[in-house]
Amino acid sequence: MTASLSTKIVISGSGLWTPPEAITNDELVESYNAYAEKFNSDHAADIASGKIKEKSLSSARFIEKASGIKARYVYTREGILDINRMRPKFPERKDEELSYQAEIGVLAAKMAMSAAGKTAADIDAVIVAGAYTQRPYPAIAIEIQHELGIEGFGFDMLGACSAATFGLHRAYDSLVSGSSKCVLAVNPELVTPQVNFCDRDNHFIFGDVSTAIIMERSETCTSPNSYDILSTKALTQFSSNIRSNFGHMSYANDVDPFGWDKLFHQSGRIVFKEVSPIAAKIMSDHLTSLGLKPWDVKRFWLHQANINMNNMVIKQLFGEEVGEKIIPTILDRYANTGSAGSIVAFHLYNDDLKSGDIGMICSFGAGYSVGSLVLRKR
Repeated sequence: MTASLSTKIVISGSGLWTPPEAITNDELVESYNAYAEKFNSDHAADIASGKIKEKSLSSARFIEKASGIKARYVYTREGILDINRMRPKFPERKDEELSYQAEIGVLAAKMAMSAAGKTAADIDAVIVAGAYTQRPYPAIAIEIQHELGIEGFGFDMLGACSAATFGLHRAYDSLVSGSSKCVLAVNPELVTPQVNFCDRDNHFIFGDVSTAIIMERSETCTSPNSYDILSTKALTQFSSNIRSNFGHMSYANDVDPFGWDKLFHQSGRIVFKEVSPIAAKIMSDHLTSLGLKPWDVKRFWLHQANINMNNMVIKQLFGEEVGEKIIPTILDRYANTGSAGSIVAFHLYNDDLKSGDIGMICSFGAGYSVGSLVLRKR
């Protein structure tokens, strides 16, 4: 979607909350391998008879080669490296306490509001978009809205890897239609509770983070660092190759609500082959619709899931490899942060662009889904 000439919508501020704790590949591998060796020892007879499979060991070298990830930030380290637990420990909060996702969402939101020069009185809509929300209702967005003292409306939306860009699309549409005047879009990606740390192929992928964006009409923008949104584009195509089955139906299905299939799981090689060309085509088509070519774009802020996938997408888009300056990478230290990765990249790598420079935010992954926004520095 492209706004009319009389209705310019801008991104006027962004915020990033990074957890104070981190886990390196070496730490994660040491813990996983100790768990795997204990598992194999405890189940030696069943493994020998073929009833269950032996757990393969991992290595930091394997993780970095397979993904480009070297470390990840986590809300809490407690429990993750404990081979008798293998999951983070989050004490349950009472109903009257601020939820974990609202907590980190508020921290990122305040940074975005400060960058945009906005107060709660300026904002009339809050969108929380993420791979997961910790409860169905009341909406985390309404909780954040209440905590910040914002009058208006708020809602949650799920969109897996593309939730952040799809959330920005909804913010854009709301501003174009006139149903809101200034939108706070938040991505409180608390992903580690959904990670199967007992799975060699997936235990290293995710980290926690929270991002936020302020979007408003151009006439109200006072930010010294803002971007016109030239156009938005989205595509979804159903696939079960990236999936999480956790949900309320488990209670009625009489199954283990925390079974392996209820956590994140994927067919990584298939995803790599299928998603990369879809993402490259959408990006190319989006730029072409605006009369632009890939080399007209000064900065691509891409979804941060896998360095090899990003390199493949960009090579298919450009026909050749391009430098880190054009496509900054943050997944080496943040890992995959669900939908927030492209916003983390945008927040950290946009200040140096000059007025008139073109940039592109793009997400791709589970769904399958692809979401993009073409921006121009004001």
